[in-house]
Amino acid sequence: MPVGNVELVKLNPVKGIKIGITEAHVRYAGRKDLTVFDIIAGANTAVVTTQNQFCAAPVQLLREFIAKDSPRYLIVNTGNANAATGEDGKQRAKTTCVALAEKTGVAAEQVLPYSTGVIGETLPADKIIAGLDSALANLSDDNWLGAAHSIMTTDTTPKGHSEIVEIDGTTYTVTGISKGAGMIRPNMATMLGFVATDANIEKSLLQNILTDTVNQSFNRITVDGDTSTNDCCTLIATGQVGEMIDSENHPHYQAIYQAIKNVMIRIAQLIVRDGEGATKFMTVKVTGGETSEECAKIAYEVAHSPLVKTAFFASDPNWGRILAAVGKAGVMLDQSKVAVSLDDVRICERGGLAQDYTEARGSEVMKRPEITIHIELGRGQASDTVYTCDLSYEYVKINADYRS
Repeated sequence: MPVGNVELVKLNPVKGIKIGITEAHVRYAGRKDLTVFDIIAGANTAVVTTQNQFCAAPVQLLREFIAKDSPRYLIVNTGNANAATGEDGKQRAKTTCVALAEKTGVAAEQVLPYSTGVIGETLPADKIIAGLDSALANLSDDNWLGAAHSIMTTDTTPKGHSEIVEIDGTTYTVTGISKGAGMIRPNMATMLGFVATDANIEKSLLQNILTDTVNQSFNRITVDGDTSTNDCCTLIATGQVGEMIDSENHPHYQAIYQAIKNVMIRIAQLIVRDGEGATKFMTVKVTGGETSEECAKIAYEVAHSPLVKTAFFASDPNWGRILAAVGKAGVMLDQSKVAVSLDDVRICERGGLAQDYTEARGSEVMKRPEITIHIELGRGQASDTVYTCDLSYEYVKINADYRS
């Protein structure tokens, strides 16, 4: 079960976006697995994709298409990643784009493909194409929650969040959904994430916003340290509300930016809260670094450590594992300046056991479902934060049984 509050109360429609979902039987029977986004003409779209060098066929095609034209449709299937499928996989992805383009009267390059699921299996393009009419018939501006369900794989809960921003009498909406629970250590994106706003944001500025907010959200989460072949995050500005926001100096920019950032962080954290087999949600906060990059490096070293993660699963305050992870991050440290706390319990100071620490206090805090690991380096003023989860027996079981 997910950790903490993952309740998804309402996802607000975004003017200029319609979504259709259907059963295409890509892998499983009896569940929605095909999603189509209909984007109003004139909208701006920004995308970031995985840096995994074995990126999937749809990612390769998406990169080509987004460089040529503004997308009018997104086509998303779950159950099959269409990764490690060679040229055949790319052609199959393109075939689905062409089919949707012909049905909607747009260019094939205006359809972006997304896939998630099992790697190395042939994409059943015929099933996806056969499901397009049903998905198009289902198009609705209020289908965000259905889409959050439709894009799930090993997820146990849908992931989404909305923000409403009111500025000088203008009301903007930002809504986003994501999926992911395993193979999570995004590198320029998340497993799959789709965020839209009805604001009118200039295209290059939109790309900057996406890159910046992804680096504070999806690029600061890890479940198991594995970067997917299919990671993509897409940000759409439909331009249906307000005047053009073309620079950071625009009076509405900061509020819109913050709303997008809030949505990104929430749906990124929901991935960690739903990490495969997770029982603990852990925030690794590193302060006192010379640069944010070195802080992030140390935070990730702690967050990735299977020894740290299993200790948290067992509620065992084996704090030496945290120090070992900090020390192997490759950052030059003065041990006498390093301090570590678990929530409000100081466990380490001046490089050794904190004077007032007791095993009982450590055990108490380790039993909490949400814990912050605060590491102070004593080197400077920089900081960074990474979100992760523990590593349980269930994680092994889920991934051992994934293809069965």
